[in-house]
Amino acid sequence: MSLHFGTLYWPSTYPDPVRYPRLSERKKTRAVIIGGGMSGVTCGYILATSGIDAILIEQNTIASGSTASNTGLLQYSNDTMLSEFAKSIGEEAAVLFYRACKQAAEHLCGIAEGLRRKVDFKRRSSLYSASVPEDVASLRREYEMLHRKGFGVEWWDEDRIARHFPFHHYAAIVTRGDAEVNPYLFVHSLAEEAHLSGLIIHEKTSMLSVKPSTSGYRVTTDEGEVEAEHIIYAVGYVPEKAGGKWVRAQMNRTYAIVTDPIASLSDWHERNMIWETARPYLYLRTTADNRIIAGGLDENIRQPVLTEQELHAHSMRLLSELHKLFPGLSPQIRYEWCATFGESVDGLPWIGEDPDRPGQHYCLGYGGNGTIYSMLGAQIIRDHLLGVNNPIASIVRPDRVIRSPYSM
Repeated sequence: MSLHFGTLYWPSTYPDPVRYPRLSERKKTRAVIIGGGMSGVTCGYILATSGIDAILIEQNTIASGSTASNTGLLQYSNDTMLSEFAKSIGEEAAVLFYRACKQAAEHLCGIAEGLRRKVDFKRRSSLYSASVPEDVASLRREYEMLHRKGFGVEWWDEDRIARHFPFHHYAAIVTRGDAEVNPYLFVHSLAEEAHLSGLIIHEKTSMLSVKPSTSGYRVTTDEGEVEAEHIIYAVGYVPEKAGGKWVRAQMNRTYAIVTDPIASLSDWHERNMIWETARPYLYLRTTADNRIIAGGLDENIRQPVLTEQELHAHSMRLLSELHKLFPGLSPQIRYEWCATFGESVDGLPWIGEDPDRPGQHYCLGYGGNGTIYSMLGAQIIRDHLLGVNNPIASIVRPDRVIRSPYSM
């Protein structure tokens, strides 16, 4: 199944990445990671740097799936607000989860800054604005809870927004500690670092079956097999490949455009990442070479569009929304795509051991915060393999009771 359609920007920034051999023999290891995208490679990096033997297999090439269409925003705030999580899972668990997301974002920032290869990483603040006057009250409640719990946020009224941006929004929360990155470069660079730390990587290696064995499980591939104690499913937005009965995701599609480089972005205060309370929401960021990335227009359809005409119609809508916010700019679309993404009813990812299949783990970062969730998943699975209690594990466990924050 195709996960995206159109012209992707990120692969053009690294046209000749490091490649890894196909698995063509029998091997034995502690853990097998299935999937070479953001979740799989992050998990491989965390396991390898923690001294845990692991092999990663990817049916295509590293970062060729949904990672190539990831727009590279690292934000600890979720599509589901802290105040909404407090209703569905309780305030204590909600705050614990949000703090873990903030710590995961900081961990990712630290890794990105220390990589040998530059990955267009830049720390940024985020402007989360009220799309309509009716959203101001709920946004204010979110600000007050974030502020009360020590997240260091700022409240901007419409006058303050107007002093810093060429658009009118009714109110906004400004969060610090976020960042932007080239996700394609990041995942490839992370794979290179993980490989140097002992992770074995095999591309062009499809998982055909997983069966019990004397040492745990036997993973059979096209031309080889691996014996392992643990299986980690980092299969992105194809949850059926993970098997089991616990993952009940809603698959949707989203759109994104990348412009030609802009001569000046002086009207864009601190190059903040911008998103809004409307659902589906519009989001904007800039790139290292002065391009603008705009995304949104989400639809409850799994399959990406299949014609250039349909794709371009959505791209022009995104460009129109961009021009409303920054009327002084005249951006031209250079890249455009539609991509599949997954969500859960409760806004939480599926991470942890399948209770029906001991030794088989999910690392599925579904939601608008997939990169942050990938790091949480890697940490939770590593801690499980080391016998360490992770306080977030019970919140995102696969067999949790699913409660929608919007029905409370």
